[in-house]
Amino acid sequence: MLEEPENNPHGLRVIKTARTEEAINAAARKGFRPLVKPVIPSPKVGNMLAVYQHKETGEILVCGDCRMFLGKEYECVIPFRHYYTYHFPEPFAAYLVPPDIQEGEKVWLEDIIEDIVMIYGNQGYHPRLDAHEAIWKKGNFKILFDPKTDAPTWIG
Repeated sequence: MLEEPENNPHGLRVIKTARTEEAINAAARKGFRPLVKPVIPSPKVGNMLAVYQHKETGEILVCGDCRMFLGKEYECVIPFRHYYTYHFPEPFAAYLVPPDIQEGEKVWLEDIIEDIVMIYGNQGYHPRLDAHEAIWKKGNFKILFDPKTDAPTWIG
């Protein structure tokens, strides 16, 4: 029996993701049909940071809070900027589709390939949705999460 992830609230069948050529091919040899997709970083996903350097010691301080004042001992060497916080081993990945999946079946994607904003946080904090429910339709997964209506907005 498959272990259900703790965040799979309805106990749906789990669809795993393979993120290397070796893992994709191993799953294909076991009878899965890899649904290969490109890994495309979204400019909407990520976080903000600045780097400050102590004028005397040269030590740096990475800061994610634009309201922070570090004093005259520090100078800003990298101003606040957006950065993509995620790293994947390859520019492609595959959902491992079981051979008996049914059209319209609701499943749990354990590791979502597509970049979907999960939270619109303050100060540029926009993490990606890592897992969620989806429906198998016409040879693809329709993820049942719309960032426009489902992602909370944090203020503060």
